[in-house]
This record gives sequence, C-alpha cells and structure tokens, in this order.
Amino acid sequence: MESNQPLADQLRPARLDRAEAYRLLDVLQDEATQQATLPGLEQAAPGFADWVVTSLFGGTYQRPGLSLRDRQLVNLAALAALGGVDPQLTGHVRTGLRVGLSRTEIIEVFVHLAPYIGVPRALAGLRVATAALGADQQGGAA
Repeated sequence: MESNQPLADQLRPARLDRAEAYRLLDVLQDEATQQATLPGLEQAAPGFADWVVTSLFGGTYQRPGLSLRDRQLVNLAALAALGGVDPQLTGHVRTGLRVGLSRTEIIEVFVHLAPYIGVPRALAGLRVATAALGADQQGGAA
C-alpha cells in the first residue's frame, strides 16, 4: 500500500468504546472473576486495568468476524498454549459457559489441543478447566 498520504491518513481509526467495554465485561465475566483481577491490577499499576478492559472489550471484542463464543474458544486455546496463566484460563473457562459453550466442549478443547501444544500443557489446561467447572457447578468462584 504505497501512498503519498501520511500513514495516519491511510489507516482506519480503531474503535475504542469504554462504556461498551464495561457493559460487555459484565456480560462475559461474573463479579467474582472481575474482583479477583481488576482491583489488584489497579493497585499495582493505576490505569492499566482500565486500559486492558477498554482496549480488549471495547476494541478487539467489538470487531466483526467472530462471535463471542468463537472468541472464547480461541482464548482457551491461546491461554492453554501459553501455560502458566491459570487465573486467566480459569476466568475464560467460566466465561465460556456464559457465552454458551458446554462443559463437554470446554473439556474437548484441551483434548483437541494435546497434539498441537503438547500433552503436558493440554493436561495443565484440563486441570484448570475441570477445577473451574467443578467450582462453577457448586456456585463458587474458581
């Protein structure tokens, strides 16, 4: 894409909607999940929690092309592949339920991932998921 225009004029403006971000956050994450993350993050790095919420839920999640359900499948796979992000994975397992994934589908994500990310990471993801699903079934926070 060659042009004599300045780069800022060649790019489409990003949509960031702070109010929509917090509305969507309330749809996707229960109060326990939000409280387990955001206040501590705000205390450690003032303003960073708001930036994360606004850029993700008011930006990335607002893009067309993937449903909220599909985004959760991608999130589960990415977090399992990363490893070492158990709190985030726990939250996304619970969000998966909120957007219509069944318990069986969530478990199957980790089974399906084993040949791609390795059995140890798939097992770690499965451990986190079963714990989160068990806590959710009992009505508690994971």
